[in-house]
Amino acid sequence: MNSPAWIIQQLELGPMMNLVYLLGCPETRTAAVIDPAWDVQSILRAARRLDLKIGHVLVTHAHPDHINGVEEMLEATDAAVWVHAAEMEYIRTMARLYQIPVEFLDRRAPDFHPVSDGQQIFVGNIPVLCIHTPGHSPGSQCFLAGKHLFSGDTLFFGACGRVDLPGSDPSRMWHSLNRKLKALEDDVILHPGHSYGDRTTSTLGEQKRDNPYLQIESAESFLDAMGAE
Repeated sequence: MNSPAWIIQQLELGPMMNLVYLLGCPETRTAAVIDPAWDVQSILRAARRLDLKIGHVLVTHAHPDHINGVEEMLEATDAAVWVHAAEMEYIRTMARLYQIPVEFLDRRAPDFHPVSDGQQIFVGNIPVLCIHTPGHSPGSQCFLAGKHLFSGDTLFFGACGRVDLPGSDPSRMWHSLNRKLKALEDDVILHPGHSYGDRTTSTLGEQKRDNPYLQIESAESFLDAMGAE
């Protein structure tokens, strides 16, 4: 159930205009941080300013610009990390590709929890639904809390995530956009993973009307539009 008292803090961090979010429960003062990256100290300061204790890390996908703060966040908190099951091995694939040390993944393995499509996580008293939206990566997922959708790199204002990266799949992206996300209610508020474009807020209803990637009728047409073979 959505509540106007829920605490949602957006932070733009790093050179790629990443949007990191704090989702806080006002009753328990428990919070989740969504895609901690680039400047963990700023995230921690924001949580302290809001009188929130970070108990969860929600990962939309494992590209380095979205998870390069996870290790530092785990050193600073007792948070549990929630990653889609299909993304767990992909984290290591990305680390090898970008030559990122991953020793902490083994050291902190008990803190990582694989989730599946439709699973619910509670951030304090806030139910958060995990929606598997592959396409940008195998285990990309969005988080739906009431009327708030945290979409990572699956859906942006007027655009969608890239499908030309290792692990991307344009056919699955079309399905994620035009079958899963398009089925959500029009008044859902969109919170994307980057501040691309000149908008600061939008609803799924507006995106269904204006976003060309939510108006492509078939996977084949989507592949043509994305220049995929």
